[in-house]
Amino acid sequence: MPSFILAQLEWKEIFVGEEEWAFLWEVVLRTGLMFLIIILALRILGKRSVKQLSIFELVVIIGLGSAAGDPMFYKEVGILTATIVFTVVILLYSIITFIIGKVERFERIMEGSATYIIRNGKFDLENFNKEKLGSQEIMSEIRLKGISQLGQVEIAIEEMSGDLSVFFYEDEEVKYGLPTMPELLKRKLKFIEKEAHYSCLHCGFTEIKTIGEGGKCQICNNEEWVLSSNKRRVT
Repeated sequence: MPSFILAQLEWKEIFVGEEEWAFLWEVVLRTGLMFLIIILALRILGKRSVKQLSIFELVVIIGLGSAAGDPMFYKEVGILTATIVFTVVILLYSIITFIIGKVERFERIMEGSATYIIRNGKFDLENFNKEKLGSQEIMSEIRLKGISQLGQVEIAIEEMSGDLSVFFYEDEEVKYGLPTMPELLKRKLKFIEKEAHYSCLHCGFTEIKTIGEGGKCQICNNEEWVLSSNKRRVT
C-alpha cells in the first residue's frame, strides 16, 4: 500500500477514530440534544444546585455530566438511555432532598454541617484539623475577606457550601493577632529579640513575650512565632 494512503488513514483515525466522517454531523445533533437535556435537568433540580453546591449536590452534577458525555460522541450509547439515567438521578435527588428536609441527622450525613474555623482571633484547631484544611488555603480565603490579621475576627465559619462566613469585632475591640500577609508570615522566630505581642504561627494564639527563647505555644506546642499585628480593618 502506498505511503500517502497510509498517511490518509492515520489522519482519519486521529480526527474521527473508527467512525465515518458522516458521524460528525450526528455528534453535533447528539451534543445539542444532550445540552438541552442538561439545562432541563438543572432547571428541575432548582437554583440551589447551580449556585452553591454541597458535596451531595456535587455528586449529582458529576453523575449528570457523566451520563451526558457518552451519548454525545459514542455511537453505541443512545440518547434515550442517557435520558433514563437523568430521570433516575433526578428522582433519587428529589427523594433524598425530601428526606433531608425531614430528618436533621440525615441532612448532616449527606451535606455536612457548618464548622467554626476561627474563634476569638485564634484558629479552632480541633475543627481546623478535622476539615483537613491547609494553612495556605485558609489564609488565602481569609485574605479574600479583607482580613489582614486574625485579631479582627470574632468568629469565622466554614459553611456547608465551602464558603467562609466572617463576623468581625468592632474597631475598638480589635485585638493583637496573627498577620495574614505572606511576607509577614515568613518572618517566623524562635528567639524573641524585642518585647512585644507575638502570635503562634500554627494556631494564632497571641501573648506578650519578652526577650529570650520563644518557647512552646500553650495551645498547640508549636515553637514558631510571628510578630503580631493590631491593625484595624479598612472598610
